[in-house]
Amino acid sequence: MASTGKLTDRTVEVDLGGRLVTVPEGGLYDRFRMDTDLDEVVRDPRVSSVDFFRRMPKTRVDSRIGPTLTPNFYYRISTARLTMLAPAKAIRARLPKELDPLEIAPGLGIVSAMAFRYDVCDIDFYTEAAVGIAVKPARHGGGLGFLDLVAGLKNDSLHSYVLSLPVSTEIAQVRGHDGYGFPKWVTRLDVDIDPQRTSFRVANDQGGLDLALSAPTPKQTARRTGEHVSTLTSYTTIDGAWHSTTSQINLLSSGATRFPRGLDLRLGEGRMSEDLRSLKPIRTIRLDVATEGQLALHLPVPTSVQDRS
Repeated sequence: MASTGKLTDRTVEVDLGGRLVTVPEGGLYDRFRMDTDLDEVVRDPRVSSVDFFRRMPKTRVDSRIGPTLTPNFYYRISTARLTMLAPAKAIRARLPKELDPLEIAPGLGIVSAMAFRYDVCDIDFYTEAAVGIAVKPARHGGGLGFLDLVAGLKNDSLHSYVLSLPVSTEIAQVRGHDGYGFPKWVTRLDVDIDPQRTSFRVANDQGGLDLALSAPTPKQTARRTGEHVSTLTSYTTIDGAWHSTTSQINLLSSGATRFPRGLDLRLGEGRMSEDLRSLKPIRTIRLDVATEGQLALHLPVPTSVQDRS
């Protein structure tokens, strides 16, 4: 195993804004505290290149999780996103009043179930899943949702509101919840994505099934680093104020299937399945999978939204 991986099964405690969390001893966070040596990362056989990050300097900031560096770099990731149609009425019932669902037709919006596997990153290996809603950009001045959707897909720039975001490690939970305002908790979360099969399973508080998905992986297209970079903007409230978080995804091998066949989505008993059920999804329209990618996750910044009160 390369030196950038987990060296032992031992852990050490680190302080994040007054909260102690455990991280792998000798891992990237233990040694570098977000100021990771890119020359060392590129020696990890799982990482194909770090050129995407060399052109993106980090900034030292004071945050709700203490002094840190932003963006958070993810050097090898794989992702899956299942996109479904859902009634706008059900979506609006779960959205804060300041946000509008992105409608592709009158009364019809978009929701997603997602999974992420972060093999090499500044805060070490972890997995994550999400139930999210596609929304119009904050302070949207009206107009047709379908045109917003076409523009967003064309430019790979989408906006979302996340209902649930479980993770597999303490540091990811504290950073995501306290630092970013996301609804994160720690649970057993298995994500396996390869060119043949895509699957994930999220456990509930009792160790049973919350949410699971299994499907054939869509045919993958390889790209040079920086050739296809998409942007996701997520809205959260921190201390009662609205913030936006930007994720830049460098897609290195990815593909999509419309109206995917052979898909097995199972809802159990837990926070994720309850959130997805509440959105009353009607039909699955697309499965996007990236077997290899990279990510730069920026700290949230204050943003202005329309006051609809």
